[in-house]
Amino acid sequence: MRMTPTVKGYFYAALAAAFYGTNPIFTVPLYGTGMNAVSVLLFRYMLGIPLLAAIIVSRSERLALHRQECLPLALLGIMMGISSLALYESYNYMNPGVASTLLFMYPVLTALMMTTFFHEQFRLIIWVCLIIMMIGLYLLIHSSDGIYIDLYGVLLVFISSLTYAIYLVMIKVSKILPFIPTIKSLLYQLLFGGLVYICIIILKNEFVIPHTFFQWGNLAGLVIIPTVVSLIFTIKAIRHIGPTPTAIFGALEPVTAVVLSFLILGEAISTREILGGLFIVAATMLVALADSCDASLRRLRRRLGSMRFPR
Repeated sequence: MRMTPTVKGYFYAALAAAFYGTNPIFTVPLYGTGMNAVSVLLFRYMLGIPLLAAIIVSRSERLALHRQECLPLALLGIMMGISSLALYESYNYMNPGVASTLLFMYPVLTALMMTTFFHEQFRLIIWVCLIIMMIGLYLLIHSSDGIYIDLYGVLLVFISSLTYAIYLVMIKVSKILPFIPTIKSLLYQLLFGGLVYICIIILKNEFVIPHTFFQWGNLAGLVIIPTVVSLIFTIKAIRHIGPTPTAIFGALEPVTAVVLSFLILGEAISTREILGGLFIVAATMLVALADSCDASLRRLRRRLGSMRFPR
């Protein structure tokens, strides 16, 4: 059975979120070997570039950019670089599964930006979702034993969520980015995002080179699964269904991160944290349900409008 473009988009979005949720299982072990977030991310981005370049060359596609493509891709890469760095740094301050759940604020932020700046129809449901999300954040930040999660870690995740929401919106509203091939777009995003880390390393002199097979294996996992594969599916999903539904399907991301953190990293998570995470996921799923209901009501109105009733 052939999938429609919309169903394809949902499928791509689900895969992108699930693959991105594998970040902690590769990153946290690297921290245990003495590597820091900037070094890990620089290798993650730079190792992905030759892989993508090889794919482009094998397809006999053009590697060079047109002049008008440079600025949009540079901005996109910088947003992606900042988002990744903030999230990876937050792993040093909180359970990575909880951090990934907090990151899931980005669907609501995406919807807010599209409504505020790009004239999407205002909907009361967005504000309802914000209230539900705030309840979830409170439950996550204030644990059952009265100890608060490090607020600096929460701030880092918020920055990561906000910049990722901007990234999603930029792909949707740009008049240039939709016409750049997916693999080529991702290659230059990694390149420009990697420049962010090079600048930080030059300024702070905190570069750690991996020297064991274990470290290189985890870096390879980061390059292939949550970077190349996840971002390819993200870009494909946005082009089929737009940024808001793509962001909403990110519900699979925190689920993947929490489950893998528990099973592989041995991270504990409390009932209160699970409840808080469910509130955040519920907030974003309400947006998805609202979109579905709106579409169904429009179809129903069209059908009723086309019907002729006896007088």
